[in-house]
Parts: sequence; structure tokens; C-alpha cells
Amino acid sequence: MSAVLTGADHARIAARLAETDELLERVYPGDDGSRQPVHTVYIPADQYAPGLVAEWGRAALAAASGAGGLEALASRVGIRSDVIPAVAARVAAKLAEEPIEDLRLDFEDGYGDRGDAEDADAVSAALRVHEAISAGVAPPFIGIRFKCFEKPTRERGLRTLDRFVGTLMDLDGLPDGLVLTLPKVSTVAQVEAMASVAETLEKAHGLDAGRIRFEVQVETPQLVLGVDGTSPLAQLPIVAPGRITSLHYGTYDYSASLGIAAAYQSMEHPAADLAKQMMQLAVAGTGIRLSDGSTNILPVGDRAEEAWALHARLVRRSLERGFFQGWDMHAHQLPTRYLATYAFYREGFDPAAVRLRAYLANTPGAVLDEPATARALAWFVLRGVQCGAIGADEIRSSIDIDVAGLTALAHPRLSLTQETS
Repeated sequence: MSAVLTGADHARIAARLAETDELLERVYPGDDGSRQPVHTVYIPADQYAPGLVAEWGRAALAAASGAGGLEALASRVGIRSDVIPAVAARVAAKLAEEPIEDLRLDFEDGYGDRGDAEDADAVSAALRVHEAISAGVAPPFIGIRFKCFEKPTRERGLRTLDRFVGTLMDLDGLPDGLVLTLPKVSTVAQVEAMASVAETLEKAHGLDAGRIRFEVQVETPQLVLGVDGTSPLAQLPIVAPGRITSLHYGTYDYSASLGIAAAYQSMEHPAADLAKQMMQLAVAGTGIRLSDGSTNILPVGDRAEEAWALHARLVRRSLERGFFQGWDMHAHQLPTRYLATYAFYREGFDPAAVRLRAYLANTPGAVLDEPATARALAWFVLRGVQCGAIGADEIRSSIDIDVAGLTALAHPRLSLTQETS
């Protein structure tokens, strides 16, 4: 059979799809393969000191010890018995070495309105962050949540952001793990404004374009469903391509905005699930990560056992639904954050390893995996390695691959980009 389509036909189709090609490349580059923290810890900005991370680790280990130890606690919160020894040992090491992965110094709800005194606190926060980084005691990710861009707080938020970034630049520049959080976003215009602010700061400080990125907190119904009946969430990657690192769900602000009674405000309320599913749909393929919210039932006092069980269950629930990050508000939540997270990855590691090894060796088996499935399996294992649930030695022995190879398998588009650059 002779070919029908001519070179002119190919060119015509290419011209018709040029805009689509540009959109897919610019807005949907996929995940960049970098580490995503498993949680974000929020503390009032003026309460941060360089020793806080270690203090939280000691408090978490003491709380677990008071509950009979990590293995006993893991059993009581429903961790599968066959993975408890490995999980507990790794969590003990984690709490001793890196108890907090991502820390946010909060100038918003956790800080309140302190007028012009916030100027000095913004500078002080930057100085303490720099001190912690210089001393090697800062978490891998650290930054601030400034006040939102609604009219009553906009100027205050901008002043704090400006002073914090400026002070860091006056020292050694912006740290690699810097994270900035824009809260209570209700319109696309507010995100566009933040992108414009980031560009202005970059030019003023001589930074590369795109260096300043930020998180968006999804805390208002208006950001999920706009006045025109569409979802503004889907427009965010387009209006600020490459600027947004993640979307964070705000459990209690969002629930309260819908009129849900306080006793029923929860990460697992049907209204919460709808909002989070919209978030997933809006940023799929964009490289923007997702974070679930928090629970305000803290594992202290008489409610400790109840709160630990709830927290472990909610962490697992989020992971199963594709939200690999969440918020922690108290040091005693760290044991169950890591117990539930590590159990999730360790329970899935052996089946994933078998399938990946067979895929790489082209060995027929009970499951015939497509390349997309192999990527998903590799991404799952890579996340486990990055957070400490799985060891690099384990992937070498079980899959016959190193971390670099696993990363390339999970993110082939990233690997191809690096080879051609």
C-alpha cells in the first residue's frame, strides 16, 4: 500500500498542533524527580530557634518511649506485624537524625497581627534560618508562610516576604531548600501577583529567572470552583508556569468556609475529598506536588492513644490517595507520621521490586507491566528511598539497580532532558 499523507499534510498537522505542543512542554513537564518532603511542620515564626528540630526529635522519641516503644506503638496503631521491626528501627533513626523534613515559620494564623513588630521578626527569622543552615542543623526544606494577598493583609504579607528574602540575600543568598507559602488564595489573580512579586525580587537581587518559587494553599471554595463555574485550580499552572511547587490543602479554613460544623471538620470529610480530587486533576502532569492538611487532635494527655491511631490512619489514607505529604502540628505526631509512612512503602516494596526486576529483565510473569506502570512502580520505590523507608542497598539487591537508575526509570523524560542539554 502506498502512503497517502504527503509532506505538506504532515506540515499542516504540525502547524495545527503547534500550540498544543507548546502547552504540553511549558505547562505539563512532569515531575522533576527531586525529593518531596513527607510532611510540613508549622510553628509560629517568632518561636523558631536553630535547636528546634533536635528538640522535636527528642520529644518524639520520648513520647514513643512513654507509649512502650516504637514497636509497641506501631502495633497499636495498626501497622502490619511483619514490617514492624524494620519500620520501627528506621523510624528511630529518622527521629534521631532528621525528625523534621520541612519546616515553615508561620507569620499567618500561627503568628497573628502584631503590627509593625513583624518587620523585626521577619529579619530575625531569616537570621535564625541562616544560622541553622550554617550550623548544619536546619531541615532539608525550610521557609516562611507570610500573610495572604487579600486586601486587609496584603501589604503586611509583602513587607514580611521582602524583608525575609532580602535578609537572606544580604547573608549567603537563598538556601537550596527555601520554601515560601502563599495562604488563603481565592483567585488566579493572586497567584499571578505572587509570580510578579517573585520576578521583581529576582531582578532586584540578581537571581536567575524562576529561582523564587512558592506553594499555594487551597483553603477557599472560590479557588476550587470559580464564579464562572470553572475551576481556577486548573489555570494556576498556566498563569505561573514553573513557579508553583505544590498545592497544600487547608483542612479547617476550607471546611469552615463551607459551613461545616467544627466537630465534623476533617481531612476525610466528603467535602475535603472533593476539593483534593480537584487539586489532583488540576495539576496532574504539571510537576506541581500535593500536600494534604492536618488533624487538630493532638497526641497529648488522655487522648494520646486516640490521636495517634487517628493520625496514623489519616497519614495512610492520604498516601493511598496520592497525597505524599501532609501537615504536622506537634512533636508527638512525628512517630506516627513516620511509622505510617514507612509502613506504606515497606509493605509495597517487595511486590514492586519483583515486578520491576522482571520488567528490567524482560521476564514474563503473572503481571505484564506497561512502561507507564513500571514508571509508577519506580516512582513509588524512589519516594521510599528518598524519605528513608527503603535503603539504597535494598534496591540494589532486590531490583539490581542503583538510585540513579531508579530515578531514570521513574522519570525518563527528565533523564532524556539531561542527556540532550
